[in-house]
Amino acid sequence: MTSNKLNVRTRSSAFLSVLLVTCLHTPAAVAGNSVYFSSNTMAIDETVLGAHTNVDAAPDVPLNAEQLAQIPDATPVAEPFSQYGNASQYSVLGKSYTVMAKAKNFKQVGMASWYGKQFHGKRTSSGEKFDMYKLTAAHKNLPIPCYARVTNTENGKSVIVKINDRGPFHGSRVMDVSWAAAAKLDMIGTGTAKIKLEVVSSADSYENTAIAAVTPEKSTQDTPTPSQFFVQVGSFSTQDNALNLQSKLSELVALPIEVSTTESSKHKVQIGPFVDEITANKARDYVLQVAALNPIIVKR
Repeated sequence: MTSNKLNVRTRSSAFLSVLLVTCLHTPAAVAGNSVYFSSNTMAIDETVLGAHTNVDAAPDVPLNAEQLAQIPDATPVAEPFSQYGNASQYSVLGKSYTVMAKAKNFKQVGMASWYGKQFHGKRTSSGEKFDMYKLTAAHKNLPIPCYARVTNTENGKSVIVKINDRGPFHGSRVMDVSWAAAAKLDMIGTGTAKIKLEVVSSADSYENTAIAAVTPEKSTQDTPTPSQFFVQVGSFSTQDNALNLQSKLSELVALPIEVSTTESSKHKVQIGPFVDEITANKARDYVLQVAALNPIIVKR
């Protein structure tokens, strides 16, 4: 494929992805183990997210190696999804994004960047204050908060971060990590690094936990679990193969792409969720245009 054809195909995929974002599934309340998100599209305050669109800076007096080593990984705790930063859809700089209803078993590979001094002490999307000396991170699609292991695939170093912010909104980067996390991952000098992201804890990971990011106006005890539709683009016995496909496809399709592991140890790569089968089929048809795959529609 020539570079011109690839550029045209990439631009087309980005355009269709923005259209499909409006049709992604809006999560509904589920009795017993519920996730409540606002169904409204939210325009996030760009002053809060500026760190994820501009170049940032390190502390005036960076920590030495001994001080850096004393900073602990984020400790996963059982906590509900935040009341803030979890609108099912939101927009930044004219582009729409969708927040996933669940984070359990989510995995992703891609480029990460970092942010620090410019937004130290300022509010994150979750409402917490950003502390560049703690191990936190920002992600465009995962519900917040959740906890993830982030591994720099270029040197094998890894940390556990708390995802409590939105971003990055620059290019194809999948995650922004705090200055401290970037320092421990040894990516300060380069500014970016290829990382592997694995969610290790989130509200939907805990049994019998009612999660209410937005309190419903009426009881939802009898609300049935809504169906979700996904476009499955691959199923692998090896996790690395699934992650590789996820990474390559994310360069063409600006939609959430998750890797989930079944009880039989199959690693499935799926795009979505979508609100109905018609929309999922439209996404499937498009995948056929941009990649040599055999996608199928799955309902769960």
